[in-house]
Amino acid sequence: MAKDLDAALAAVGPRLRTLRQRRELTLTQLAETTGISVSTLSRLESGDRKPTLELLLPLAEAYQVTLDELVDAPETGDPRVRQRPIERNGHTYIPLTRRPGGMQAFKQIIPFNAADHDREQQTHEGYEWIYVLSGRIRLLLGEHDIVLTPGEAAEFDTRLPHKILNPDQEPAEVLNLFGPQGERVHVRARTKG
Repeated sequence: MAKDLDAALAAVGPRLRTLRQRRELTLTQLAETTGISVSTLSRLESGDRKPTLELLLPLAEAYQVTLDELVDAPETGDPRVRQRPIERNGHTYIPLTRRPGGMQAFKQIIPFNAADHDREQQTHEGYEWIYVLSGRIRLLLGEHDIVLTPGEAAEFDTRLPHKILNPDQEPAEVLNLFGPQGERVHVRARTKG
């Protein structure tokens, strides 16, 4: 039993390094997001420091994974995704998948927000796919201004200037598929600098 525990703890460091590298984060960026020092993060990844709950909790939150995924806990056989909703810029993102570093699916609830309409279009690396479940969505994509209604979908290269708005007073709901870059821009907290 003690050997199994030691082996599991020893595997956490490489798993943390892999997660960080897949998300294209530096130790400095991760330190700013989690409040854990760069030296502690480095020692965790190299196995020179044993992981503790107080270190793993902010890392799990930063990576949007469960503690079980960080420590590679055995499968329970339960396929349900039990991740908490994420609030960002007034939008609610409900994770529907749990594949760190890969394509992620979210249900997004977009309220009407007049301030959104004044915001500039943004660009970032990646590709995005949206499907409207309810309400209407206004997609500004470069020079195009498109209104999407329930049952309509759009996909686009996010290097094109874009923004997604709710033109109505009622909240709109969409399904989103993001690659790692899009997830970082839309869902995860941005780091300073």
